[in-house]
Amino acid sequence: MAGIYRQRHPERTVFYRVLFHYFDEFVAEYENRFEREYGYFRPIIQEVVEKYLDCGNPKCGFAQIRCGDCGKEFLLHFSCHGRGFCPSCHAKRREEWGEWMREELILDTPHRQVVFTIPKMLRIFFKYKRSLLSDLCLCGKEALLKYFKAVAGRELTPGIIAVIQSFGSKINLHPHLHFLISEGCSDRQERFHSVSRFNDDLLQEIFTREVLSLLLRKQLINLTLIQKILRWRHTGFHVHSKVRARSKKEAEQVGKYMIRPILSLKRLSFDKAEGKVCYQYGKDSSELERMDNLEFIARVTSHIPDKGQVMIRYYGLYANAHRGKKKKAGVDSSCPPIIGDEASFIPSRGWANMIRKVYEVDPLLCPRCGGQMSIIAFIEEHKVIDKIINHLKLTFHAERPPPPQVVQQELMMAAEEGATLRAEELQTMINEYNQIRESR
Repeated sequence: MAGIYRQRHPERTVFYRVLFHYFDEFVAEYENRFEREYGYFRPIIQEVVEKYLDCGNPKCGFAQIRCGDCGKEFLLHFSCHGRGFCPSCHAKRREEWGEWMREELILDTPHRQVVFTIPKMLRIFFKYKRSLLSDLCLCGKEALLKYFKAVAGRELTPGIIAVIQSFGSKINLHPHLHFLISEGCSDRQERFHSVSRFNDDLLQEIFTREVLSLLLRKQLINLTLIQKILRWRHTGFHVHSKVRARSKKEAEQVGKYMIRPILSLKRLSFDKAEGKVCYQYGKDSSELERMDNLEFIARVTSHIPDKGQVMIRYYGLYANAHRGKKKKAGVDSSCPPIIGDEASFIPSRGWANMIRKVYEVDPLLCPRCGGQMSIIAFIEEHKVIDKIINHLKLTFHAERPPPPQVVQQELMMAAEEGATLRAEELQTMINEYNQIRESR
């Protein structure tokens, strides 16, 4: 056994170390310091953060990979498969989703990104009642359908990918919507019509009334406030549709931007003198926000979606129901992937390709001889894991971030110090593990 496969990413260190060292303190202080600002502490926060802190931890299991040329073997740590929160896992998921979206979902027609934003004074309703984010998304969809009917004089159905975002450039509360819309729409007779011009002012007016009607139905605002908002010169509602994707490749890039993670790790740093987390934002990252460790954790974790809350939705020509009908008719057999909260570790068909795209490193290239490696076993039994970890003297420190899905060579020197396993010893452990699984 040659060692552990690991790849270092220094910019991830701040995010991981702050959570590792201060999350317990954050939980203890939450009720007194943050409950009034962010609402009751949600159990999903602790669940997601703990999974992220264990991402790449050898105690959580690993895969055994072997080079077909030189025969050297390595251990490959399991990742947490976190949705949106874990930077490494989300980067891979985003590449995978973008490729699927380009190849199997969207039509070969130009697309338009439409961004819907709401006034600051109304954002507080979405802060404490997260189910309203789904209703807000429906407001955006209804506004688009009514807009198309108004400009075309008939009911038209576009392909829509809708993404709900709750965060702004400073990791602050900023609920808004990103829609990727096909510029081609289908009528009731299945005839395709091109709609390439967007009037933001008209679309904004329709969206404004949809949102205000929603909040009125929910009894969160009254008619007096609605009339006051509509009299303002600038209501705070805004629609932007200037970004146009002319090809599928451009649409993929826009789509991946729409599902970007909560924060950019490259903009994150730590001021040791003041003991504060620093985050760059604004045009060209020219402005800087400073916050203490607990405030940083509060901001980041406040954007973790509730369990089962769908943040990416498909409407119209891209909806599951529509595509299901096409599938039955033999026109289209693809279906949108289901992204769950608790996915088991099952490498996708394009696993290595996704790693190459995200980290620009070949995860199955042997660091010893450059040969091609392959996965030969998955080690998940705790007794076997502990035995291997103790024999290899493996540790998992908070001074470094969890590795991404795969990692480059780290224990080459450990072989000289007697910390590695001989191939036959490792194989004995693998056989013991396989016997345990077969006995079940």
